[in-house]
Amino acid sequence: MADVARKLANGATRIGFETDPSRYKHWKLSVDGDIATLAMDVDEKGGLYEGYELKLNSYDLGVDIELADALQRLRFEYPDVKVVLLRSGKPRVFCAGANIRMLAGATHGDKVNFCKFTNETRNGIEDSSEFSGQKTICVVTGACAGGGYELALAADHIMMVDDGSSAVSLPELPLLAVLPGTGGLTRVTDKRKVRRDHADVFCTTEEGVKGKRAVDWRLVDEVVAAPKLEQIVTERAREFAGKSDRPSGAKGIALTPLNRKVNGETVEYKSVTVKLNRKERIATITVRGPEVPPPVNADDMVKLGADFWPLRLARELDDAILDIRTNEGDIAVIVFKSEGDPEQVLSYDAFLEANKSNWLAREISLYWKRVLKRVDLTSRSLVAIIEPGSCFAGTLAEIVFACDRSYMLIGQLNGGNQPPATIALSKANFGPYPMPNGISRLESRFLDDKASLDAAKAKIGQALDAEAAEKAGLVTFAFDDIDWEDEIRIFLEERASFSPDGLTGLEANLRFGGPETMESKIFARLTAWQNWIFQRPNAVGEEGALRRYGTGQKPVFDTRRV
Repeated sequence: MADVARKLANGATRIGFETDPSRYKHWKLSVDGDIATLAMDVDEKGGLYEGYELKLNSYDLGVDIELADALQRLRFEYPDVKVVLLRSGKPRVFCAGANIRMLAGATHGDKVNFCKFTNETRNGIEDSSEFSGQKTICVVTGACAGGGYELALAADHIMMVDDGSSAVSLPELPLLAVLPGTGGLTRVTDKRKVRRDHADVFCTTEEGVKGKRAVDWRLVDEVVAAPKLEQIVTERAREFAGKSDRPSGAKGIALTPLNRKVNGETVEYKSVTVKLNRKERIATITVRGPEVPPPVNADDMVKLGADFWPLRLARELDDAILDIRTNEGDIAVIVFKSEGDPEQVLSYDAFLEANKSNWLAREISLYWKRVLKRVDLTSRSLVAIIEPGSCFAGTLAEIVFACDRSYMLIGQLNGGNQPPATIALSKANFGPYPMPNGISRLESRFLDDKASLDAAKAKIGQALDAEAAEKAGLVTFAFDDIDWEDEIRIFLEERASFSPDGLTGLEANLRFGGPETMESKIFARLTAWQNWIFQRPNAVGEEGALRRYGTGQKPVFDTRRV
């Protein structure tokens, strides 16, 4: 059958990414001192869409939205939590992976966005371990298959009960004619260093691997006899907690609900406005700088909590990007603009730098890193427009550098009375916010051009006008008011006229020059192949494996290699 349009199970027309523990259907979060437990207990009837049941702890996007929220709260609301235990709340099954009925009925775009979001969530688990000191231990009891094992792979340590039936597997190829969609192949080889021949056996074996072989092949870290499981889990959690640098006894902040208002084609947050022009296929995101100077000290920052400007803006921008990705599939171009005082933006960068040893300042910077990566990985054409009144400075300048192009106005527009636009750099542009390729956006821009990178670094704190910014290589084009509107109009019309498939491939290739990392492999190499395979008849055709799974009919393959 062809892809079908499915209704959201709750009758809504859009998918929202904001939730909280009181609304969780699929996860149970509990905290005991410096150890938290996230138990996966999926509500079979609680699927995001109609038409399938989430049996055997299988999951859809709704399950992962809750997981992402829980992980975010563990970082901000529980700064003293040092270890997170990932467990199953159901007997004899850890997780059966992504729900196959959901995938079989999903549109191609739904599949790809689902895989991208789950990838980003699992990368967040690893980021929390490496940079926040919040380690994750996965306790596998029962079948741990496909996306379930990919979730386990994101953890620092995988424990599996040795009960004769618990096993790990990546059965997507033999069962569904697709690949593991959430980084499984890459993490098996690059993270867990599984031998290539062992990985080949593992990824083509439906029943998976259990017991001693799973340890010998590095698929899990240890297997534990059932009677001793809880004792060993506690010991391991204490061991990992003892190595963490997260603060003991620190009081967290509440991630209060976003103030999001929708009025026709305008979405308004406190520090972000999104204007949708669906006819022209353009979304314009305007970010607003701070209205007041930064607080005096870190204690005052903690008191401000979720209303502290850098954190509030990061949360709002994150939500806006996810909304466009998921609910506005026909948007061709995202235009980024800004409003505010660049000096105020730089003062907040300086504040975070001065207080980087504080747990909240650290978490805010790490969150900005993840949000900016979300921008990098968004398959829309991205353009920054820098006009009088803009505040693209420091952290906000990273948005400019994330874009495929940037246009900056020379002087004033049509006799306006605002000072000419400027762009300014801070230390934040030279390290804290690496791209998926592991280096900064400016390093990616100036590959093999250390002189230009050093020259840019020498300009930290300077207000650069359009001509100076263009000369320094910080913007693509600088135009005066005579050419301004025509140049931008031509660009937007041209972009909307190109093939979206071609643009997706073009942009993804051009954005990530330079080094390759495990993360860039997941989002480039693996995602590109998965994107292609998800459209092939061998997987999703009338007689394809994904369509016929569970019907008793064997798939029929076109056997020609391409």
